[in-house]
Amino acid sequence: MTEEGIRLGSEIIEWIETVTATRVARADRIPGGGTREGWFIDVGPPAEPTAKLFLRYTPAQMPDKTAFHSLRTEAEVLRALKKTDVPVPRVIAVHPDREAVLMERIEGDTWFHRITDPAEQIRIAQGFIRSLAAQHRLDPRVLRIRGLGPVRSAREHALERIAALRERASRPDGRIDPILRITVDWLEANVPDYDGPVVLVQGDTGPGNFMYRHGAVAAVLDWELCHFGDPMDDIAWLSLRTVQDTFTRLPDRLSEYEQLSGHRIDEERVWYYRLFAEATMATLNPPHNDADGATRDIGNLMIYRQLHRRLWLEALNEVAGLGLERPSLSPTPTRHEWSDSYADMLASLRTVVPRVADPLAAQWIRGLARVVKYLEQADLSGREFVQDELSDIQELVEVPFSSIADARSRLDEAYLAGTVDQRRYIETVWNRVMREDELMRSASGALHDRTWPPLRSDDS
Repeated sequence: MTEEGIRLGSEIIEWIETVTATRVARADRIPGGGTREGWFIDVGPPAEPTAKLFLRYTPAQMPDKTAFHSLRTEAEVLRALKKTDVPVPRVIAVHPDREAVLMERIEGDTWFHRITDPAEQIRIAQGFIRSLAAQHRLDPRVLRIRGLGPVRSAREHALERIAALRERASRPDGRIDPILRITVDWLEANVPDYDGPVVLVQGDTGPGNFMYRHGAVAAVLDWELCHFGDPMDDIAWLSLRTVQDTFTRLPDRLSEYEQLSGHRIDEERVWYYRLFAEATMATLNPPHNDADGATRDIGNLMIYRQLHRRLWLEALNEVAGLGLERPSLSPTPTRHEWSDSYADMLASLRTVVPRVADPLAAQWIRGLARVVKYLEQADLSGREFVQDELSDIQELVEVPFSSIADARSRLDEAYLAGTVDQRRYIETVWNRVMREDELMRSASGALHDRTWPPLRSDDS
């Protein structure tokens, strides 16, 4: 057993050996996986394993208020879809007490940007669209997925999920972060007037959450946010995933989706569910898997948290018609005697990464490099941005502040008390997020310049 496999824990190892009736020869955690850990499990003799399996696992107990289904429900969804044209892995076993599901290991890759041949990119993207269309042609009542509850109208499902979102967002004292409350209130007041077919929505669907091999889709993964609802909900998630990765030209794929699924792309509904998706991302409330120290890629978490924060504000700006524009940002960097140390740290990390054989460790080291890049920019320009934000808040709240945290708290209180106009409040938060985005420019790389993609060829 590898040292990594020992960290998985004897209870999970023993369970795997019981359900497979053989010994675990290898257990390696793989990069990625988001909230759930992913593990490659080999069972049988070490020299010639009899089976190569995949384990989805959450060591920490899931919180009471979370957007995620249990892995038991996710396994139920996979078993229902195994009888359809949607390619999913076969479930082998579900742990009776822990958040763990053992399934067949599908060979292939997930990150779409690693496909170097443009023609192959299109073939695989078209294959995924065929799978998504097949999923949206299914009658969810026939699937009989008890863990998702009864099938109702798309409006009823949206309102049910909004209520759950509001509950997750509520603090122990019942208060909700103001920008989140504005978002949830808008979602509740503007549920689309759609009375068409209800579908199984994967949620978080698109590149990165399906596997491909030999120019074809091998399996659609990660159903932890799935639900019944409006097909445009999945289109919104797909457009979000294309910001995080690449996915050929989205309007072309959506045109194919319309023909294959029978569902017309409704841009207004897609924008609604874009905002819904970001509100969901802001209230996932996942457990922290930190029983034996930090076990997360903190650099990756940092840049994607900022990306989603910006996309959230951009979606709110669009649906509410606020007309906010990115502020002009040209800070004057302040260098210090220690400023050169950042370049030295980055050079050291670049030297280390090629020498690390473990892909998980190599990815986390690259994540640390992102953190160093951010800290460098925050050190150079962060103080100036803080002063700009304090000036913004001072215009709205005429009281002295002891710190930037105090200023933000007083701004929130003033908005909740009705002494600050909603648009001015949103604009102040917008400017803060855009300044933070500028500090993250170097760390975010290509993500910094990406935003919501067009849905049709004539979109500007």
